Amino acid sequence: MPEVHTEGESNTSKARQDWAARETHNETRDLLARDAEAFLHQSLSSPCVSTIAKATGIWIEDTAGRRYMDFHGNSVHHIGYGHPRLIAAIKDQLDQLSFSPRRFTNDVSTTLAERLGALAPWPAKVLFTTGGSDANEVALKIARAATGRFKTLSFWDAFHGAGFGASSVGGEATFRARIAGPLLPGTEHVAPFHCYHCPYGHADPDTCGLACANMVDYTLERETDTAALIAEPMRAVPVVPPKGYWRQVAKSCAAHGTLTIMDEIPTGLGKTGRFFAFDHDEITPDIITLGKALGGGVLPIAAVIARADLDVAGDFAIGHYTHEKNPVTARAALTTLDIIEDEGLTERAARLGGTAMDRLRDTLKDSAIVGDVRGRGLMFGVEIVSDKASRTPDPARAERIYYACLAEGLSFKISAGNVLTLSPPLTIPEDDLDRALTIVEAAIRDAE
Repeated sequence: MPEVHTEGESNTSKARQDWAARETHNETRDLLARDAEAFLHQSLSSPCVSTIAKATGIWIEDTAGRRYMDFHGNSVHHIGYGHPRLIAAIKDQLDQLSFSPRRFTNDVSTTLAERLGALAPWPAKVLFTTGGSDANEVALKIARAATGRFKTLSFWDAFHGAGFGASSVGGEATFRARIAGPLLPGTEHVAPFHCYHCPYGHADPDTCGLACANMVDYTLERETDTAALIAEPMRAVPVVPPKGYWRQVAKSCAAHGTLTIMDEIPTGLGKTGRFFAFDHDEITPDIITLGKALGGGVLPIAAVIARADLDVAGDFAIGHYTHEKNPVTARAALTTLDIIEDEGLTERAARLGGTAMDRLRDTLKDSAIVGDVRGRGLMFGVEIVSDKASRTPDPARAERIYYACLAEGLSFKISAGNVLTLSPPLTIPEDDLDRALTIVEAAIRDAE
């Protein structure tokens, strides 16, 4: 099953150790031991908390036959696991054309590029990569080439990938700490928007004057050679921007000649109830990156979608990936887009997510340990606190709630140490969503 993914913490918490110690199934225990021996260890990945043997729809199953609703999925399972239409399309493509050398083209990859370009808010050109980290680094290269500048502006606590460039513009300590020597130069950071834990000390977003957006403008005014601002339109932890935030930031970027890169890798493809999450905020970025769910939860593919006039790097390489025009991954992405459109999954995410958050806000409004319920579409979270007045995070209690839910057959991610982040597939049956919410509500009540 997916790891707890408590950002900034190791894989050796007391609750995790207790859970692992209860494992009695020999096959599961043996596989975990082999995994720990074979893989390099790193936070949030290895060693693992359990195993996985099957994944279908919203369900994952371990080697002991225990089944869990997966409300994490590393943000790849928008259409659920093993969607029959996707599997059939991949098998068909394998029979037709399984690989395309980079200096040749093929119809399916070109069709995908045209399809993604048509979804953009302006005439666009596209480049494919095998992962979101690479897509963000390509976007940064384009911004440098187009502007002749090298600096970037991004946000503390953000995640944009694990490569040197992507982790440099990212702001999570887990991906920046204890790496000897400097990261990418010119990477300026400011505090992110977060109305519940405002870094500027404001308690009310209606009276703060958008201090967080003002800091972006302040920084761009002084860092006049900033090529691009890169950000998630809605932080996937999750945190929703205050009303008017992105319009003000976009205005500042335009005034200072700074391109805007919207990292839609976790939030795009309908997850938030709009196809692109930035559509909620009525802005038009210059570059968009997609990934994760683009491959349908089966194959890795990411994409950079740029304004056509930013096609300025023809004399040098900005990506140069071996699988840049892989027809199989392209077919997976095309089919995923078809499924999202044909099954109305974007609209479904908006409807089910709105209903789920309304329910949680109502049933948990009197809980002494629930500080906030927030999100968009089918990406929402419950913040666990020790004191509602001071909004003090309570990571230990959040982790106990997680393992109580896991014991009842529900897996999800803990973000920022204390936010129960619930991100189910857009295909989830309504009765399963209701059952999952009941599990969360019961675990929270027991934890009080």
